[in-house]
Amino acid sequence: MATLGLAGARAAEAPAAVHPEIWPASDSRGLKDPRTEAFIDDLMGRMSLEEKVGQLIQADIGSIRPEDLREFPLGSILAGGDSPPLGAPDRSGADAWLATARAFRAAAAQARPGRPSIPLMFGIDAVHGNNNVVGATIFPHNIGLGAARDRELIRRIGEATARETAAVGIDWAFGPTVAVVRDDRWGRTYEGYSEDPEIVAGYARALVSGLQGAPAEWPALQSGNVAGSAKHFLGDGGAADGRDQGDNRSSEADLVRLNAPGYASAIDAGVMTVMASFSSWQGEKLHGHRGLLTDVLKGRMGFDGFVVGDWNAHGQVAGCANESCPQAVNAGVDMLMAPDSWKGLYRNTLAQVRAGEIPMARLDDAVRRILRVKVKAGLFGPRRLEGRVELVGAAEHRALARRAVAQSLVLLKNNGRVLPISAKARVLVAGDGADNIGKQTGGWTLSWQGTGNGPADFPNAQSIWTGIRDAVAAGGGQAELSPDGRFDVRPDVAIVVFGENPYAEFQGDRATLEYQPGAKSDLALLRKLKAQGVPVVAVFLSGRPLWVNPEINAADAFVAAWLPGSEGAGVADVLVGDARGRPRADFRGKLSFSWPKRADQFSLNRGDPGYDPLFAYGYGLTYRTSREVSRLSEASGVAAVAENVDRYLAGGRVAEPWRLLLRDSGGEAVAPGTETAVSPAGALAVRVVDAAGLQGSGRAFAWSGAGRAVFAGPAVDLRRQANGDMTLLATYRVDRRPTGPVRLGLGAASVPLQDVLGAAPPGAWRTIKVRLSCFRAGGEDLAAVTSPAWIEASGGLELALAELRLAPNQNDAVCP
Repeated sequence: MATLGLAGARAAEAPAAVHPEIWPASDSRGLKDPRTEAFIDDLMGRMSLEEKVGQLIQADIGSIRPEDLREFPLGSILAGGDSPPLGAPDRSGADAWLATARAFRAAAAQARPGRPSIPLMFGIDAVHGNNNVVGATIFPHNIGLGAARDRELIRRIGEATARETAAVGIDWAFGPTVAVVRDDRWGRTYEGYSEDPEIVAGYARALVSGLQGAPAEWPALQSGNVAGSAKHFLGDGGAADGRDQGDNRSSEADLVRLNAPGYASAIDAGVMTVMASFSSWQGEKLHGHRGLLTDVLKGRMGFDGFVVGDWNAHGQVAGCANESCPQAVNAGVDMLMAPDSWKGLYRNTLAQVRAGEIPMARLDDAVRRILRVKVKAGLFGPRRLEGRVELVGAAEHRALARRAVAQSLVLLKNNGRVLPISAKARVLVAGDGADNIGKQTGGWTLSWQGTGNGPADFPNAQSIWTGIRDAVAAGGGQAELSPDGRFDVRPDVAIVVFGENPYAEFQGDRATLEYQPGAKSDLALLRKLKAQGVPVVAVFLSGRPLWVNPEINAADAFVAAWLPGSEGAGVADVLVGDARGRPRADFRGKLSFSWPKRADQFSLNRGDPGYDPLFAYGYGLTYRTSREVSRLSEASGVAAVAENVDRYLAGGRVAEPWRLLLRDSGGEAVAPGTETAVSPAGALAVRVVDAAGLQGSGRAFAWSGAGRAVFAGPAVDLRRQANGDMTLLATYRVDRRPTGPVRLGLGAASVPLQDVLGAAPPGAWRTIKVRLSCFRAGGEDLAAVTSPAWIEASGGLELALAELRLAPNQNDAVCP
């Protein structure tokens, strides 16, 4: 699933022509047969127009309740990454999800005299296991699986994911992602198996087969399987500048060469649904591209299932809005994902069919495709695994995930053969990723961005540290956890686990491939241990290849561990040998993405002109191969760039590229660094204060008159973030309650804040999240925001801020 981008500068131009004859011909095996079509004929003959239109609409469980289905006969629901089960907390286990699925299904099945009973279809982003459910097995993200080069492993992962999904009453997994990633700055790089269609095509077939089972075994749910969804059609991994929801400007021939193989393989395997992409091709949004959706996908490529939209993505089509888009339906989208816009979209779509804007033949085609999938998925029959909650996190699934971790590790460097580590050794385990399951699982884990997860949220999981500890203890050695690398007794070897923090989609888009510009705290830890004469093994957690030449230089061995998921012991299985130092398992991973030599090698793909990687596609050392990696250049090739433009204040400092401006009747003043500053007429002052027990990590503002504190900088487009229900988060402390109006603003729009601040207990740190959509509703179009946060008061307010940034709405946001 994805979340608003530019409508496309070229949207008004004539769309690029497509030539279906140059695309591969495939076959939707198993979806159409005379008996199924006759069953659908009978159903459709008894359906009202309202019921037919309802099949085209999918709502998110965060915005719909079972009782709504009495009035709105929708065809589907989904649970977005931050949508909790009914009446349950954000992070809930199998029982709460099962109860939710049953509640919605029961409401949809309530008898309507004279009307056919059509079951509701429930979709979820089970992209590396059933990852919304506490206790589920979390498999490595796709980038790691691409390095494993094992199609049967992928099929079995699909099978296990299906079982854990079906067990909680959900019948549709939004996978596989078959994007071919061409620019590693893209925030969804880790969702791709490879930069090359070679791996993607084979894996697409394998995962579809695992999720859905063989067509001969259908209905899928009766065999313990679920429906799958190949996504995102088409070319999302090739958007210009690695921009999520951006524009793929490649030729049609390159679009066919790179992107068609994965979809052709998925269709040949019988994939039941295809999800359309947020992105554009040559300026035209895919949700409105009839040539690609209808002429190519449904025509030439023979796809007989249904096309589902992405999260309000139809609203980005030229001339459309979230609540109205006949263009997307007419282009070939069969089911519109309308998480929070479903009610208005249903009513408008119904009116558009009645008015002839959407032809009846197009409506009937979409309904037929949806019902065909519901039949083949088994929604009209028994669900063999529903209620078998013991399958969630089952031992055999965790063992499979552990094996997948071990196979996905890529050894980039092993100078002096420091690996494998003897199980009798004294081992120091350091780094902030060592005992951090949230970090090793990454985005799309229990929440959309994968943030906010703690140890208690992973009852069945094992961190990399605990896996190493157990392996060393079994061999008679000693292991010590010390995140900052301090020790009393010198270890024989240090394993440092570090890397990217969790992110998803556009929040993960990067400006360059330099891993840690600026403070370089992880590099300092590696160098400190090395300077103490300790052999250092670096275990790097990341969702993409990154420029880490300094970190590679500072380590004796360097392992790309990607985002391994819940089974951290798989890392120890390969790194830690037996008591004699012999390998218990060898490295098998080979790069499915080329590794950059410089931080400006954003688009670095096998076969491209000028291909010059540090480690080429297919590279990966083993214990049987010996290659010393010479010292690497530490010139990144890029100028310093502010990577995170979604953070405005952190640690008491204004984050680059933003500035803090103090405005009053006398004009405007820039607040420099961490020094005390005052607005020109003296109405507003700011100083450094302590926050959360940390010295100097907050800024305190005092209004004695009318003034505005403004975080200002380059224009940024926040429409994607608003569509993704992102929020403006402020961690604040009221030191003196306001005596007049207070406004929290973004661009030209603002919301009242005086009631919130007036009710806050003085001296206590609190957090508020305000939806970006509140500011959009207030008149700010969010396309080019130069002041993403400001606070205005008329006097009498003293307010401290510890943090100001964009953050996901995890059902804790407001519109004051």
